[in-house]
Amino acid sequence: MSSDETKTVPIPGPPGLPLVGNAFDIDTEFPLGSMLNFANQYGEIFRLNFPGRNVVFATSQALVHELCDEKRFQKTVSSALQEIRHGVHDGLFTARNDEPNWGVAHRILMPAFGPMAIQNMFPEMHEIASQLALKWARHGSSEAIKVTDDFTRLTLDTIALCSMDYRFNSYYHDGMHPFIDAMASFLVESGTRSRRPPLPGFMYSKVDRKFHDDIKVLRETAESVLKSRKQHPSERKDLLTAMLDGVDPKTGQKLSDDSIIDNLITFLIAGHETTSGLLSFAFYQMLKNPETYRRAQKEVDDVCGKGPIKLEHMNKLPYISAVLRETLRLSPTIPMIGVESKEDTTIGGGKYEIPKGQTFALLFAKSQVDPAVFGDTANDFMPERMLDENFERLNKEFPDFWKPFGNGMRACIGRPFAWQEALLVMAVCLQNFNFMPEDPNYTLQYKQTLTTKPKGFYMRAMLRDGMSALDLERRLSGELIAPKPAQSQQTSKKSGEGKPISIYYGSNTGTCETFAQRLASDAEAHGFTATIIDSLDAANQNLPKDRPVIFITASYEGQPPDNAALFVGWLESLTGNELEGVQYAVFGCGHHDWAQTFHRIPKLVDNTVAERGGDRICSLGLADAAKGEMFTDFEQWEDEVFWPAMEEKYKVSKKEDDTEALFQSGITVNFSKPRSSTLRQDVQEAVVVDAKTITAPGAPPKRHIEIQLSSDSGAYRSGDYLAVLPINPKETVNRVMRRFQLAWDTNITIEASRQTTLPTGVPVPVYDVLGAYVELSQPATKKNILALAEAADDSEIKATLRSLAGPEYTEKITSRRVSILDLLEQYPSIPLPFSSFLSLLPPMRVRQYSISSSPLWNPAHVTLTYSLLETPSLSNPDKKHVGVATSYLASLEAGDKLNVSVRPSHKAFHLPVDADKTPLIMVAAGSGLAPFRGFVQERAAQIAAGRSLAPAVLFYGCRHPEQDDLYREEFNKWEAMGAVSVRRAYSRYPDSECKYVGDRIWHDREELTGLWDRGAKVYVCGSREVGESVKKTVVRIAVERQRAIVEAREKGELDGLEGLVEGLKLQGLKVEEVEVSEERALKWFEGVRNERYATDVFD
Repeated sequence: MSSDETKTVPIPGPPGLPLVGNAFDIDTEFPLGSMLNFANQYGEIFRLNFPGRNVVFATSQALVHELCDEKRFQKTVSSALQEIRHGVHDGLFTARNDEPNWGVAHRILMPAFGPMAIQNMFPEMHEIASQLALKWARHGSSEAIKVTDDFTRLTLDTIALCSMDYRFNSYYHDGMHPFIDAMASFLVESGTRSRRPPLPGFMYSKVDRKFHDDIKVLRETAESVLKSRKQHPSERKDLLTAMLDGVDPKTGQKLSDDSIIDNLITFLIAGHETTSGLLSFAFYQMLKNPETYRRAQKEVDDVCGKGPIKLEHMNKLPYISAVLRETLRLSPTIPMIGVESKEDTTIGGGKYEIPKGQTFALLFAKSQVDPAVFGDTANDFMPERMLDENFERLNKEFPDFWKPFGNGMRACIGRPFAWQEALLVMAVCLQNFNFMPEDPNYTLQYKQTLTTKPKGFYMRAMLRDGMSALDLERRLSGELIAPKPAQSQQTSKKSGEGKPISIYYGSNTGTCETFAQRLASDAEAHGFTATIIDSLDAANQNLPKDRPVIFITASYEGQPPDNAALFVGWLESLTGNELEGVQYAVFGCGHHDWAQTFHRIPKLVDNTVAERGGDRICSLGLADAAKGEMFTDFEQWEDEVFWPAMEEKYKVSKKEDDTEALFQSGITVNFSKPRSSTLRQDVQEAVVVDAKTITAPGAPPKRHIEIQLSSDSGAYRSGDYLAVLPINPKETVNRVMRRFQLAWDTNITIEASRQTTLPTGVPVPVYDVLGAYVELSQPATKKNILALAEAADDSEIKATLRSLAGPEYTEKITSRRVSILDLLEQYPSIPLPFSSFLSLLPPMRVRQYSISSSPLWNPAHVTLTYSLLETPSLSNPDKKHVGVATSYLASLEAGDKLNVSVRPSHKAFHLPVDADKTPLIMVAAGSGLAPFRGFVQERAAQIAAGRSLAPAVLFYGCRHPEQDDLYREEFNKWEAMGAVSVRRAYSRYPDSECKYVGDRIWHDREELTGLWDRGAKVYVCGSREVGESVKKTVVRIAVERQRAIVEAREKGELDGLEGLVEGLKLQGLKVEEVEVSEERALKWFEGVRNERYATDVFD
């Protein structure tokens, strides 16, 4: 029967090359990433071709469920599994269904994984978990834990001890056991061999030799385990005993030594690799979701208390189980399995024709986030939906929606073992430690062998309940250890004789961290010593009561900074006087454009600590980023409020006169000539591929840059940011070199007696320090100016500078962006030492730019679209004011290197997961087009792959169609494909129907509201003026709709407003509740922000 008669359609897929097919389309380091990108592009099914075979990938819950039917489909041992058979032959995981050894081993080993057998392993599991906990306790809270490595040691030692009575003793060696490295290399190469092009064998001789060497290590390790047991027989009823003594009840056969070795390797790999990945992903998710972390820890505290964790606790941790299930849903450690069709058939309701023997990959990493099952929150981490009752409901309603342990009779035999181990380890860790990410900006990256794990994920562990490592050892051995008051854990190397203080900061961009460092530097002059300078998360459940505590934190749209979320979540959970005895002060930063949530977090910290018994040292200090005077506001609070209150409360005297302290740098600079390099560690090196101007001559310049990311940068999504660590303009650096008469090849060695972010103790080129480590163009603060006044010899200059630091400051310094360097050039006679100049400068900050590309275009490349800031200097009309980052980017050419990192945008500012159902309304002006170029580029790739998407409209404002209508040719092509409909407004073009995007939105409001009533999501990107204009227009439309409904309701003519009425239902409103009110329209607007209305506005 023909395809036309059966109404089948071809399975889509990317075109391949002759002989090699799609082999070169797969990222060899992270193959799963390539497959997920294809899934995003092609949808529920696609085909990839490799030398000698093709694989069909199923990515939806419905198709995966159909392919899990063991009557029609069976496990296939092909591709990577076929290669793994070189090492483990017909072991349980790699045997074919018709191989007798699989049945023999399966029947012999099943009793070894029965409930009683697993429960009997609990003491040994607890012993290894205790070894891990004691290692973390002894290394201390400042140690960066390489999470996957330590959990790999844990799970390898656990499976070996529990099932084979063999000790690898991984925690007593610095390096990993050779089995680990050999296993990882073996699994990676197995996957690579399954996809490699059919080239002559000699081209693979080196990797083949390594492949077989790794197999030798694996087999020798397993042989040593077997040999040890034979030499020392045991009465233990464990896995190895079952393999040695067990008899198959069906055939009467026993396992041969070779088969035992095959299965020992299988269990050593499968028994530790997947569980270590699960635990690593679980801690990543908890640290990214503070409320989950808090609930999980509370459950452990409620169930296990402060005593030893016991076997009977394991079935009383439903929320921990839900966390593990949700972790495996989003990050299945086995991200796909293979099946093949037993006969000719069709799938997808007869849509796709399938021949007998067709190989499928069931891509769980995609099917488990199917929006048909989970809706808009499919990609969100929400353990609550995986609690027992809802988990069972989902299983009934959407069978096979969760498949991390495989399918049917070939599912994971060790699931009960892994689950008990994971529950125990989670309980031990959460009972005894508080955790925080080492890098709060870390975004999930994957390391893939046959399984997946987080790559480059580090965290820190702080003992709870005031315990020492010795206390923990006693608790783990069974003693009841009572909680003690929180003790300050010294994380700063700072030493001093003053009264100790602890400073905690919450900061995404680095400003509040800079304030914390500045406060610590100033502390000695006031008789104090900052012994702790750390992120707020380090104070989670661990606020010291034996010293003053200072909190410095920002607020981002009402949310805490990334490195303060755990602390804020804990603070909000308190109900009594838990913080009695805490002496504290708070300084906060925010931006008044977010009026609804302005300074929410610092105010919350200030009020909550007081409500829970804390003793406020001084009034809350606040700074508004919109005014451009945050550094001055901080210094004013510090000098006029904070330090006077501290000196009064603690009767501490200053060590030196105020004026003397102003220009004492606290650092010593030694000059030399040899060269060296000091690199920043919070970014990764990338390479420029292309850079060009995309506006016409005469128009304000806008540029496009394409950047190739390193493999350590991780994956990005359309709408994400790229953080760029800039370098100061060469001319600005040269101005400093001339001012201080420094030779271009001078090196300096910085020795600091106070806190500093400058590189210390090593020779560094002064040009590098001035270029990459400090901000040279930031407006001088009042304190900076007073320091210059103190350094000046001329009394007239002193008076002038003091006046500039007083009432003239805003007019003559802030508004004109006058920097310290500008002042030094204006008053060249000031004999300021270079070391003092460096100490006055804030550290260089990264700048974030919206990525203007989609990973479906190229997952390893990003593009940025930015406006070049270059205007006459307000401080000196003879000079130009240039943006530090944009001028840096504009100076780069193809082949140049730069330091960047991918940063996720707000979760609301991403494409909807159900792109076929949710319309898009995008609004941008100028370079605000950047994220929407990525959005539309992604939609175009999906449409080209045959997908049908909901409509998308882009409202775009610029000056003139022939000057700055960015990417016009691209958007014309995408518009012709149906990826977008573009509505333009030209502000400097006489023939333009609409001048601004707000005008165009109002003009097309009928179509826009129609899309809104269908569930559209709105995205706005541009300047704050654009954001406000769009907001006013949207509120105006809302009021008009209110009026139309009220008038129709009064006339009894609602039948003609069916779309409006349906739209109200979507919002949960009733017709009779509608009234004409701008206030209610504004309230409605605030209610949909960050849900259906997402903004990304910038100054």
